[in-house]
Amino acid sequence: MDVNGDFSSAIQDHVDTIQKLISNKDAVYDAIQAMQTAFKQGSKVFACGNGGSASDAQHFTSELTGRFEKERLGYPAIALTMDAMAITAIANDYGFERVFARQIESLGKSGDVLFLISTSGNSENLLFAVSQAKKQNIKTIGMLGRDGGELRNQVDCAIIVNSNRTSRIQEAHIFLLHFICQAFEDYEI
Repeated sequence: MDVNGDFSSAIQDHVDTIQKLISNKDAVYDAIQAMQTAFKQGSKVFACGNGGSASDAQHFTSELTGRFEKERLGYPAIALTMDAMAITAIANDYGFERVFARQIESLGKSGDVLFLISTSGNSENLLFAVSQAKKQNIKTIGMLGRDGGELRNQVDCAIIVNSNRTSRIQEAHIFLLHFICQAFEDYEI
């Protein structure tokens, strides 16, 4: 095994994936603007995803409510992946496809933002969440991978990492989440 070659190749693949993110510049700024608008009017941001993307949703909301790199006031952000009792009760009573939609129905209001994270863009529970958000006039942002999947055409703002490798998509998602958090701290509202 040529560990050196594999390591170098992996780094180059990562760099190539990150460099392709420039094509998302307008979508990233649209997402930041949507969240800024929500915060300014006293609304909140919800985030959700499955598996590693659930962890990313929690990471993102903790950076917003706590801090990223600078001291500042916290922003109202909630990860819909945090409440194990709600998730299991909703999954038991309504099905796993409704775990996020039901929380949006219960907690969301017009003016809020739903930030969905998915490497495939095809998760049924995220599609249900978007449908519910639209009923409640909640803006939707999808941070997606591959070709964006079904969510690409369902969300108001799609940020798509152009890669077919889940690991590279997740690495790019973390970069994007950190960039968004940095923007909120550099241009505090």
